[in-house]
Amino acid sequence: MPDANAPGRARHVFVYGTLRPGDLRWRFLAPFVVDDGWLDSVPGQLFDTGLDYPAAVFDEAGTISGHTFGLLDESSDRALEVLDEIEGVVDGGFARVMVRTAHGIDAWAYAGGAGLELTLIESGDWFIHRPV
Repeated sequence: MPDANAPGRARHVFVYGTLRPGDLRWRFLAPFVVDDGWLDSVPGQLFDTGLDYPAAVFDEAGTISGHTFGLLDESSDRALEVLDEIEGVVDGGFARVMVRTAHGIDAWAYAGGAGLELTLIESGDWFIHRPV
């Protein structure tokens, strides 16, 4: 696994829902990643929005399972612009925040769910809750 915190390394994203490989929005992230990434987790709680996508609250209350990916250096800014648009950051739907993963990687992730009816996903894993 690459050292994400080394100078000159690609930026990273942690994804836990529809941006994971095999799910609906993976095609938007795929062109910007360095490699296959790795399974990872972060502290927090995952919720079902009832709208076919999850929402995360990053806190110490549980564990969220997902994937961490390095972003290509030459297109990392564009990748974040695309992801911000998809995740509704420009409309206030979700917010891009920095998280520290279980592998010690500082990565961007999307927190949100305000104004939605949320149901806790006990497993913390969208793929277990709603298999692809």
